[in-house]
Amino acid sequence: MAEYVRLPKNSVISKVPPDMRPEDALLIEPYACSKHCVDRAQIGCEDVVVISGAGTLGLGMVTYARMKNPAKLIVLDMADNRLEKAAAFGADLVWNPGKTDVTAEIMKLTEGYGCDIYIEATGHPSSVIQGMQMIRRLGRFVEFSVFSAPTELDWSIIGDRKELDVLGSHLSPYCFPFVIENITAGKLKTNGVVSSVFKLEEWKKAFELAAGAKGDIKVAFEF
Repeated sequence: MAEYVRLPKNSVISKVPPDMRPEDALLIEPYACSKHCVDRAQIGCEDVVVISGAGTLGLGMVTYARMKNPAKLIVLDMADNRLEKAAAFGADLVWNPGKTDVTAEIMKLTEGYGCDIYIEATGHPSSVIQGMQMIRRLGRFVEFSVFSAPTELDWSIIGDRKELDVLGSHLSPYCFPFVIENITAGKLKTNGVVSSVFKLEEWKKAFELAAGAKGDIKVAFEF
């Protein structure tokens, strides 16, 4: 929220196409982070993939993961409106952990095997523990979120019990060109992610909604 931005002389500049909608342009940066996270997951066509969290970044992961054509793409979120959007963006199944025993459902779906890949995009400790419970032996767990508090976990799950690959994901290296191209082409879905747009003088209401008070996904200002 600075009046000016200082760019080093060796910065890589990615230009927004002149015909791109502002609502889509706003999603280039978060979707680039989403792409990098999904790339870290190394999704294959036989994988059962769970993405926990369907905010802006999670939805970016959903629409990109759909392009990887996994065997099953499952999305978890506590907000039903976000789950509806995830289904529209390509999720095969959407579950609300507040209403459904999602670990039991994954085990039922996979005949007790567990999901192959779990991407954590909520920033809530319960999502980490949930993922460790439902992921299979030799599975891949990708942590994307930033947490406000430490998460306690039995590390024996990672080593002795399941021999997991645990990967982190941060920012969006080399991802902007792909995202710009595929948003422009309509291959990465964006419709409705920017759920409210405000004028600057309405900033108090915008900040309230951006905190999730009314179920908004992404809130934007227009000039």
